[in-house]
Amino acid sequence: MEPAPAKAKPQGRLLVSTQLDARDELEEKLERCVVIVQGLTNGLSEREANDALNASVCKGQQQHEEVCLGLFTLVLIEASQAQRCYRDLTLVNRDGMNVVLGKINQILMEKFLKLQDTPRTQLVWLVRELVKSGVIGADGVIMTLLKQIAGGDISTKNLWLAENVLDILLDQKEWVLKSGMLIAMSVYTYLRLIVDHGSPNLLPLRQKEVDFCISMLREKFMECQIIGRDLVRLLQNVARIPEMELLWRDLLHNPQVLSPQFTGILQLLTARTSRKFLACRLTPDMETKLLFMTSRVRRSFLVYVSSCIFSQACVRVCAFELACSLSSSQVRFGQQKRYQDWFQRQYLSTAESQSLRCDLIRYICGVVHPSNEVLSSDILPRWAIIGWLLTTCTSNVAASNAKLALFYDWLFFNPEKDSIMNIEPAILVMHHSMKPHPAITATLLDFMCRIILHFYPPLESQVRQGVFNSLNFIMEKRVLAHLAPLFDNPKLDRELRSMLRERFPEFCSQPSPPTEVKMEEAASMEMENHEGDKDEGCYDNTEATFSDDEEEVNNKGKKREFRFPPIKEAVVEEPADITPWLDQLDDTMKEKVQQLQKTSDTESQCEVMQEIVDLILEEDFDTEQMSGLASCLSELFKEHFRGEVLPDEITEESLEESVCKPFCLIFRNLVTMQEDNSGFSVLLDMLAELYQKQPKIGYHLLYYLKASKAANGKMMLYESFAQATALGDLHTCLMMDMKACQEDDVRLLCYLTPSIYSEFPDETLRSGELLNMIVAVIDSTQLQELMCHVMMGNLVMFRKDSVLNILIQSLEWETFEQYSTWQLFLAHSIPLETIIPILQHVKYKEHPEALSCLLLQLRREKPSEEMVKMILNRPCHPEDQFTTSILRHWACKYDETLAEHIKAQLIKNNNQPRKRQSLRSSSSKLAQLTLEQILEHMDNLRLSLSNTKNNFFSQTPILQALQHVQASCDEAHKMRFSDLFALAEEYEDSQSKPPKSRRKAPATSPRSRKGVAPPTNNEEESISSSASVCSPSASVRCESQFYRKSRIVF
Repeated sequence: MEPAPAKAKPQGRLLVSTQLDARDELEEKLERCVVIVQGLTNGLSEREANDALNASVCKGQQQHEEVCLGLFTLVLIEASQAQRCYRDLTLVNRDGMNVVLGKINQILMEKFLKLQDTPRTQLVWLVRELVKSGVIGADGVIMTLLKQIAGGDISTKNLWLAENVLDILLDQKEWVLKSGMLIAMSVYTYLRLIVDHGSPNLLPLRQKEVDFCISMLREKFMECQIIGRDLVRLLQNVARIPEMELLWRDLLHNPQVLSPQFTGILQLLTARTSRKFLACRLTPDMETKLLFMTSRVRRSFLVYVSSCIFSQACVRVCAFELACSLSSSQVRFGQQKRYQDWFQRQYLSTAESQSLRCDLIRYICGVVHPSNEVLSSDILPRWAIIGWLLTTCTSNVAASNAKLALFYDWLFFNPEKDSIMNIEPAILVMHHSMKPHPAITATLLDFMCRIILHFYPPLESQVRQGVFNSLNFIMEKRVLAHLAPLFDNPKLDRELRSMLRERFPEFCSQPSPPTEVKMEEAASMEMENHEGDKDEGCYDNTEATFSDDEEEVNNKGKKREFRFPPIKEAVVEEPADITPWLDQLDDTMKEKVQQLQKTSDTESQCEVMQEIVDLILEEDFDTEQMSGLASCLSELFKEHFRGEVLPDEITEESLEESVCKPFCLIFRNLVTMQEDNSGFSVLLDMLAELYQKQPKIGYHLLYYLKASKAANGKMMLYESFAQATALGDLHTCLMMDMKACQEDDVRLLCYLTPSIYSEFPDETLRSGELLNMIVAVIDSTQLQELMCHVMMGNLVMFRKDSVLNILIQSLEWETFEQYSTWQLFLAHSIPLETIIPILQHVKYKEHPEALSCLLLQLRREKPSEEMVKMILNRPCHPEDQFTTSILRHWACKYDETLAEHIKAQLIKNNNQPRKRQSLRSSSSKLAQLTLEQILEHMDNLRLSLSNTKNNFFSQTPILQALQHVQASCDEAHKMRFSDLFALAEEYEDSQSKPPKSRRKAPATSPRSRKGVAPPTNNEEESISSSASVCSPSASVRCESQFYRKSRIVF
């Protein structure tokens, strides 16, 4: 008979699926709800059906949800019944359609691309009806629907969606005008889409989009103004359309026509665009793929989701689904090509899709802001993706727009309002491309120089200042240590280097001697050949690979670095300007502050500063001027917070001299006061205000409390300071201050470490955060100094109750950081058994540093039962030699002890119920030690000792344990470990003696020779029971074995 054909999987009516796809849980749930509704209404008249539905929803929340979702699903899959089902839905729902709105948002965010044609059409129809009915929350659904309209896509389905959503907005204009966010989001969306709809067959749609945008911008300009600077960028792209040109001219020359509150285009350009607008131009699928490539995604994947007016249930579902699918996934730098190829095939393969690159770059710069953990890992960095987008651009216009998108936040950058993360990708693309792709760096630098003049000539000075602010902030935040190697690189042609020196002299070195340039002349000439097309902005189409080198190393590097003018000196030379804050001070205080500004020598400044402190401590001091005073002092003393604090040679005199600075007068007065003194809290508040203006004040206070003789024993004053700050938390404040110290002065960090650990043990010993800061920056000399502090008892960095958790955290750190951590741990006198459970977490391929340190430490230890158990519990792998190596060492040095411990584990696990489980489970920490696992390790140890004279496997405890296991294990294990069990059989045979020597057997048995006590009755019963479970074919042998053992025992 022929086998019956496999039953075909039933095809759902909601989502497109294949025979290989598993049934979608959401689709199954909605179909169940449809069955429930049909069961309630089948065979009834409309009135009776309505009564039945109402009766059901009144029973409880679950019945209400089932009925609403059932009617909602019928609207999607039964177009002929949609009107009636929607009417019933409006009558029976009791929650203002929240259940339905949440489910619509979930489908739009997760399943929209899988919807069949009819459900997709019906979903848009349903959204239209919800808008007509004025349902609260429908604006959020419209914004989600806008997000599904892809840029750079003129496929039939995408055009249909764009036109239908636009029709809803036009038909329900009065409703749209009630929501400012919807106005801004829809204008931003359709201004962007106009660029894609320029072909003749799409002109009617483009005209509708133009009319809609102009209408909204002229009637509700202030609502549209919240978009920020990217509104200007989008308008600039469509300004040549006649209707848009009139609006563009009004924007530039007659802003009051648009709104009396609108002062001009500069007002827009200085406003940063919110993330929600940048994110709305990527579909959820695009956004998911980008986040997958750039993040260790453990958070909600759509900024847009949380910002729109969605139901909480939908937000939770979206966040959960992506976290589940991507939380353990990440794309490592160097392995991104296949992901980029897939993304390009999916979204960037057509001519129209070139315009999408701007949306992607703006999204990466403005929305994808990785955490410090991600930035320090090997996850694909943002600059690499942007570099790939630039190098694969095939259109000159699109390339120019992409560069503008990359530098757009630079043009009017304000450090107080804008984020370093918005400007970081551009500088890193140029930096990392210099070595492998100098043409990319040259084109971007050329664009940066020329955009200052050509972006908008009336605002040239503002653009120049914005770019200068960006470069200055990049230096301040140490994104790059120096800009001169980038701006004055011999790989750049002379014209470009000359232009950079002219535009940015503050960041460039002096021109290099001609003899040095000649060596790079060939590269320069090659670059000049490409300069002709720099203005068009077209890149090479060759595949781009980016170097992960942090700095270029060449023969001239050190020599040229000495010729760079110190960038910090240019900043230092600027005089302090405290004019904006002087008016906030009363006359007496203003006079003292101005006197402080005019005084130059330190001694006089200290005298004036003491007088200022005395004024603060007076009872009639007005605390409202505290903020202004703090601003003045932070500006006047900014020089004191630059450079290293710790003296080169540490002596009592040099330490005292280093804390004799004017701002230290506040510390000194605090130290000499009692905490119950009224002036104490006032000075703390003053210090907290200073901390807001100058965050470095925190670690300077820590240094003063340690270095000053006057502050001896007063380190806990820092806790009062931390509680007085806006942070209000000792741990947070301490970690922030130590992080600032780490970035500024590593020597000072090491100097403060013993005091910090001893004075604040609860904040430092429970977490690895501070330890990671230290080991991330110290060198080998500083590591040795810290180890000496530990050995002398001056420093305790670990304690028994928390050391294991810290070492587990360290498994994710860099190699030197891990080795330093283990060295510091070994300097402590903490028993190794305290941290031996870490073996459950370490994997031989991922954590070689920890395994190396553990191996060296274990070889010095005598094996304990817990150690042996943990080591045997490691998964067996041919390449993982850790367990075998340490067991071999112990077998040579502590053979009897190891044999007893292994015997105990074998017998214990042999008596437990057998459960099949994978020994190579990825979550080894949850795996229970099994008999098979022990036998595998024992067999590896046997092979390791086979060519030596070691007699470990001839010891009685090992042989007895193998006998015990062999008697009860199955045939598969006997065959697999036959060589091991052969040792036990040889042992049995050696115990069998001729009848004439039976009486001497007890005296000559190995058990007697070793002085081992005779087995108990329990062991005899075990032998007996093991014999009884043998197969019939082996019963004779089992009986003879038992007989021989009985003679030996008795």
